[in-house]
Amino acid sequence: MRIGVVGPTYPYRGGIAHYTTLLVHHLRQAEHRAPLYSFTRQYPRWLFPGKTDRDPSTTPLRVDCEYILDPINPLTWLRLVRRVRADQLDLLVLQWWVPYWTPSLATIARLIKRSTNLKIVFICHNVVPHDGGGVLDRRLALTVLRQGDALIVHSEQDRHRLMALLPQAHIVKAAIPTYAPLAHQGASAPERDLRRQLGLPEDAPVLLFFGFVRPYKGLEYLIQAMPHIRARLPAHLLVVGEFWSSREFYARYAKEFGVEPYITFIDRYVPNEELPSFFGLSDVVVLPYVSATQSAVVQLAFGFNKPVITTRVGGLHEVVHDGVNGLIVPPQDELALADAVVRFFNDEVGAQIRARVSTGAAVNTYTWNDLVRALENLAQTLTRGPERGG
Repeated sequence: MRIGVVGPTYPYRGGIAHYTTLLVHHLRQAEHRAPLYSFTRQYPRWLFPGKTDRDPSTTPLRVDCEYILDPINPLTWLRLVRRVRADQLDLLVLQWWVPYWTPSLATIARLIKRSTNLKIVFICHNVVPHDGGGVLDRRLALTVLRQGDALIVHSEQDRHRLMALLPQAHIVKAAIPTYAPLAHQGASAPERDLRRQLGLPEDAPVLLFFGFVRPYKGLEYLIQAMPHIRARLPAHLLVVGEFWSSREFYARYAKEFGVEPYITFIDRYVPNEELPSFFGLSDVVVLPYVSATQSAVVQLAFGFNKPVITTRVGGLHEVVHDGVNGLIVPPQDELALADAVVRFFNDEVGAQIRARVSTGAAVNTYTWNDLVRALENLAQTLTRGPERGG
């Protein structure tokens, strides 16, 4: 099949760039012709909350692509449409995650549908933003996503949101695959060297909070849980990721709760070659999200064979199965979170989880081949006419 994909890839950084790259790689591995149309620019500098959108990795994930699209230059939208028409695709995959993409994606989809019979599938990383969901966000999502012949979501929550917006839409749910290929991207420093560099006690259990630090991720509840954890366990918390909200806020939290010596903040984007060291050093990844649909960090953790302790919000409990590959607690409950961390290290259930996850069971459960098959099935189904109603 000829399945085109539009999305970010190297030199852009982050979970969606990695997702796009791995998806195209696996489509090509399955012997599909899969051109990737990427961006000459993603955001104007003043709109991007981080330090840069460029990947600093010396061992980046890469696939061949054509850099063609600038979301604030309509001439490139027309250029992309002409290119897609010339490539005579069977299916075009567009990706949706924030309302910023509304003008470009809505226009591109409309022009393609007016001038071709090409079927369009939207992969919805978020139907509405994590910290949004208001009337305007829903209207913008509707403007774009109604152009799709089918929609892929990664959680039951987003499936229900889409059904409310587009009751007749053809919706397919597919789990985010693991990011296991990142576990093999270049050499990393030995874990003991990183432990020494960070000044961590030799035998201290290490909790890892990983990813961009934003309010919806609930880091303050993990900091509040640390005194209760430390009363029963000599654990140390690593907070690793670029802060998209005030670092000082969390530092003051740590000081107020008397756990400042037991938390290390690493405020930067971590390149691929350093990921094995940070995940290898950690015993468990803790994600106390206040809201979410899904999380690529969960699948990154699973890719490194690390268990996850997280909250019952959105679709997190659909992939983190309590007592199987991690533990689930209520959101915004620091006492329940602390109990779960202590249970993980001190109870038999924790040993069972660690043993099960260390075998790579999650990697074999959430595979890119499953996502490829979902797209293959859609390409075949849509030529016969979509099934309606989810």
